[in-house]
Amino acid sequence: MIDDRKNKVLQAIVEDYVATAEPVGSRTIARKYNLGVSPATIRNEMSDLEDMGYLEQPHTSAGRIPSDRGYRYYVDCLMPEYSMSRAEQERISQTFKRKIREIDVLVRETARLLSDTTHLTAVISGPQFGKAVFKEIRLVPLGRDRALMIYITDAGQIENQVLELPVEVTMLEFQQVSEVLNEQLRGQRVDSLSRGALQALHRELSKYGILLEQALYFLEERMEPGERRRLYFGGTTHMLDQPEFRDVNKLKSLLSFLEQEDVVAEVLQLDRETDKVEIQIGEEIRLRELADCSIVTVTYRLGDKTIGKMGVIGPKRMEYAKVVSVLNSVAAYLSEASVHR
Repeated sequence: MIDDRKNKVLQAIVEDYVATAEPVGSRTIARKYNLGVSPATIRNEMSDLEDMGYLEQPHTSAGRIPSDRGYRYYVDCLMPEYSMSRAEQERISQTFKRKIREIDVLVRETARLLSDTTHLTAVISGPQFGKAVFKEIRLVPLGRDRALMIYITDAGQIENQVLELPVEVTMLEFQQVSEVLNEQLRGQRVDSLSRGALQALHRELSKYGILLEQALYFLEERMEPGERRRLYFGGTTHMLDQPEFRDVNKLKSLLSFLEQEDVVAEVLQLDRETDKVEIQIGEEIRLRELADCSIVTVTYRLGDKTIGKMGVIGPKRMEYAKVVSVLNSVAAYLSEASVHR
């Protein structure tokens, strides 16, 4: 068990190290944190905390830094609540006052907002196509032998594909096929439509010709197994400002990780739904490239349905209380914006 004095010493070390990126000594704590005990007593407490695995002593420095276990104890037991400044609150609210209809644009803007507010790298997963519900399908002629197919889902995804048509299609046929597709697919969840169901739909509606065939073929392609969520990144260059990543090899490893979207998706645990902010620290991530990093994530929703996950990646020496507060606020705004698009 950690007694009250050790708690105060550990909290002081974590918060001072986060602020300065320099190992923290007993004299620094005595001078800055007014714990009411001598540097010698603080030194003894630091030694005990190191023996317990909560602190580390880098190289031959007289100061200490938090270990992964120390950070974990801090975020679980000692982290104070962070109150965002009026400027931070205003920046977040102003971003979502703009009426952005396309979910892709909204999520991209949110990633930029999240990274700029935390000064860390933001990652947000967009809605998963397979779990979305068809809202509308449009077919727009682009000339004599081409058409643009646009589908819109309840999550706000807007996707489009140019269809190549071997024969000319009349405006009446465009209208008829659009009506048929909307009648048959509107309100259905995408992943409830098997390839066999689409083929059966094609046979049933074959009289509508090549345009319908091309449209259904496009939908079949979008339903390939293993369809991934789209990931949106913001503020990758913020890592350059962190002392931990002045080491070129560490920076290269991190940037290499961010380029592997399937690995990023796995680390973000996209299939794990929770109402609480989750924090992974250092070795808990179980990925060598992220041994010096922490990841903080939270889900966002559309009504009662989870749409995606957002989070930040940064050094273990991050302002956890601020990051948690910002994530909760941005997730609430994004969920509300998704409902009222």
